[in-house]
Parts: sequence; C-alpha cells; structure tokens
Amino acid sequence: MTETPYFAHETAVIDEGARIGAGSKIWHFSHVMPGAVIGESCNVGQNVVVSSRARVGNGCKIQNNVSIYDDVELEDFVFCGPSMVFTNVFNPRAHVSRKHEYRRTLVRTGATIGANATIVCGHTIGRYAFIGSGSVVTKDVPDFALVVGNPARRAGWMCQCGLRLDFGEADDTTCATCLWRYVREGGLVREVAPGDRSR
Repeated sequence: MTETPYFAHETAVIDEGARIGAGSKIWHFSHVMPGAVIGESCNVGQNVVVSSRARVGNGCKIQNNVSIYDDVELEDFVFCGPSMVFTNVFNPRAHVSRKHEYRRTLVRTGATIGANATIVCGHTIGRYAFIGSGSVVTKDVPDFALVVGNPARRAGWMCQCGLRLDFGEADDTTCATCLWRYVREGGLVREVAPGDRSR
C-alpha cells in the first residue's frame, strides 16, 4: 500500500482523480471531488467541498464550511475565512440549468477573505487584497485593497504582511513591521521592494 503524501481525516471523502499536494491536510467531513486540484501544504478545514474544476494553489488555508465551486481558482497562500461563500452562477434558478454559464472567479496570491464574506462570481480578487468579514464583493478588487461592506467598497490598503498601510497625504509609505515599501499611483497601490531591516 502506497502512503499518501497528504493527510486526510477518516471522515473526509477524497474521490479518485483528485490531486492533492504533499503536506496538505484535509479535515473532518470534507469532500474533494474528482479532478479537483489542491496544492502543497494547504489546510482544508471541516465541512469543505472542493469541486471538480476548482483549483487551489500552494499554502492556502480554507477554514470550516467553505465550498470552492467549479471555475473558482485560488492562487498561492490564499486565506478563506470560516463560512465565506463563493458563487459560480450569476442568476441561479432551481428549475433552470445554467452549468454552461459559470463565471470564473480568481483569487490572486496572498489574498484574505474574511469570515462570512460573499464573492459574487466573475470577479478577480487582487494580490494581498483583504476582504472584510461579512462583505459582499460585486466587482474586481485591486491588489492590496482593503474592502468592506455590502456592496464592498475600498476602505484602505493592506501590506502583504496583513497590516493596514498609512499613506496619509503622501503617495508612498513603508510598513513599520515588515519594511516593505508601497507607492500609490492612479488610484492603485504597488509594492516597490522590501526595506532594509538594518536601518
């Protein structure tokens, strides 16, 4: 018997044809469907479903009660908070099949989605963006943006380390904790380089 490179709790269902990377953990009552891809060193909590055409990158953390539906893709190091919701059909009806109308949702590297947030399908969540708990995302979210509310609106900017950035009146700032520098241009924020910790 070949040892699997990942851990799955005895109550988890891992369908044949699912691909799970080394060091990942699949916890109680979760279901990984055939064709689903989960990268290395992921933590998939209790009662999670990963559908056949879902893609999960390396180092992701998917908390309890989250469903990663078909045509949802998480890049590396994405955090999905407890009971947050993805959708893949914009106008669902129980009596109308719309599987051919799925809209792709992409969550870029390092993004955080807070507990009970909802991501309406067809949008991209930018790198290291931060979606506040309970927020409803109805449009694309830029890199490093902090968005909150229903519908979610930008309330600030976040460092890649997870702390809020303070630009004040300036167009550049440095995170006091990790020393990464950021520049604000044309309503968007981009990182420049990590700072020198010796200063």
